[in-house]
Amino acid sequence: MNIIYYMERFGGKVEERIRLEQVLPAEIEKRSFEIISEELGDILLDPLQEPVIKRVIHTTADFDYVKNLCFSEDAVIRMQTAIRNGACIVTDTQMAKSGINKKALSRYGGEVYCFMSDKDVAEKAKQQNSTRAVASMDKAALLDKKLIFAVGNAPTALVRLYELLLEGKIEPEGIIGVPVGFVNVVEAKELILRAKVPYIVARGRKGGSNVAAAICNALLYGMSEEKYG
Repeated sequence: MNIIYYMERFGGKVEERIRLEQVLPAEIEKRSFEIISEELGDILLDPLQEPVIKRVIHTTADFDYVKNLCFSEDAVIRMQTAIRNGACIVTDTQMAKSGINKKALSRYGGEVYCFMSDKDVAEKAKQQNSTRAVASMDKAALLDKKLIFAVGNAPTALVRLYELLLEGKIEPEGIIGVPVGFVNVVEAKELILRAKVPYIVARGRKGGSNVAAAICNALLYGMSEEKYG
C-alpha cells in the first residue's frame, strides 16, 4: 500500500511516497517478531532466554536489551517452575501490574500484587522517612506465598529486597530487576546481580514498568503457545 503526500522543499511542493505493509491487526504481533528475528540476523541467543529478550525488544523497539539483559543460571526455568507451583508476582507499580497477563498467571493459581497505593504503605513510608517502594517490599515480605518480584521503576525497592535477603526475611523465587532512571538505578541492579537468587536484570539505566511486565508475560507465554516470541 502506497500513501502519497506533498511536502514543501526548496520553495516548491514535492511528491513523496511512503510504502506501508498491509498487515491484518491479528497478525501485527507475529509480523513484529519476524522483523525482530530478521534484524537480529546471525546473533545467537540462549533458547530459554530468547523469548524474554525478544518480547522486551518488541515492547521497547530497543535492541540494546540483547546485551543489557542478564540472567542468572536457569533463571527462566526456575521462575517458570515457581509459577507452575502457584507463585505470585509482586510489582512496584500499578502500570506493571496492569500489563501482566493475570489470566495466564491465574491458571497456575498465582496473583499479581502491587501495594504502592495502599494506605498502610503510605503511612509506614512517612513514619520511617522512606519511600513507598521500600514499605511495599516490607509488606510483600509478610505474605505467606511463593513470590517473584518484578521491579520496573524504583531502585529503592531493589535495595530493600537485597537487605531483606541479607536479613533472611524473604526467599523469593526470583527477582526481575529492571528499574529505569539515573539515581541509584545502576547500583541497585548490581546488588541483585550479587544476590543468591534467580534473577533477570537489565543492566544499566534502561528498563521500566513496561519491561517488567513484558518479562513476566514472556515467562508466562513460554509455558504455553498462546503468544509469539
